[in-house]
Amino acid sequence: MTALVIRTRKLMRNRLLMRKQMVLEILHPQQPCPSREAVKEKVAKMFKVKDSKCISIFGFRTIYGGGKTSGFCLVYDNVIAFKKFEPKYRQTRNGEKFKEKVPRQQRKERKNRAKKFTGTKDRKALRASRKK
Repeated sequence: MTALVIRTRKLMRNRLLMRKQMVLEILHPQQPCPSREAVKEKVAKMFKVKDSKCISIFGFRTIYGGGKTSGFCLVYDNVIAFKKFEPKYRQTRNGEKFKEKVPRQQRKERKNRAKKFTGTKDRKALRASRKK
């Protein structure tokens, strides 16, 4: 993929969200749309980013006839800012792992089972003292 050319448009520095945001135009004549990883590597080189986990790319559309793709790119200052401001679904796409949530019904059942057994030690102690 040597003919891969990336141009940035509407580059903006967003200091509140600690990121640079831009529209990417990728020129890839006579080739299929490049992979997300290839685009990330190229953007990381362009903006001198050490960790490619700080880069989020999304919304890519290839124009009719091919050869040109455009989408959106966010380059965060650090991984902490990425985790703080980026939505969870885009973090997941970027390779971030999250703990799976226990289903709601199971949480309710566990709660109700726990309610039945509260104070059982006290009851057993009372019964033992009554028998004596």
